[in-house]
Amino acid sequence: MNTRTHAAFGAAIVGLLLPLAAQAIDPAYAKKLERSGCTQVTEAQGCDINKTKAENAKAGFGAAPVAAASALAGTWIARNAETNQVVSTIRVDKNNKVTVNGKPVAAKFVDGALQFKVGFITYTLRGDRRLPNEDSWFDSDAQSTGPIRRQ
Repeated sequence: MNTRTHAAFGAAIVGLLLPLAAQAIDPAYAKKLERSGCTQVTEAQGCDINKTKAENAKAGFGAAPVAAASALAGTWIARNAETNQVVSTIRVDKNNKVTVNGKPVAAKFVDGALQFKVGFITYTLRGDRRLPNEDSWFDSDAQSTGPIRRQ
């Protein structure tokens, strides 16, 4: 074989193998990449395709998923309707975890409203923030009630 034939033969082999290198990745592997937040490049750098995006974000690959903040997050003041005295200070975090006067309390959503109870007092923060002045508390022992307002 002469040099020219040798070069042509080598080019033909490269031409045949090139499409094989460009073919799509396996669908199962692509799913793992998507779930993990990894890319082929970051996987080579240590991103683990068998972990979640959040786990890989903690390890420094990609960004952690951002939790949506609660529309109820913030500080709230419950007042007596007649005397305007502060009954309680309520804090709701972005995950709807509630503290009343600095103490954590169990809260749950009931018909779209966040409800929690401390002693005889039941607090209700409406989930629909388009309805102003709908948040209230009720003391079943004293039969009193009042508004709750965001501070």
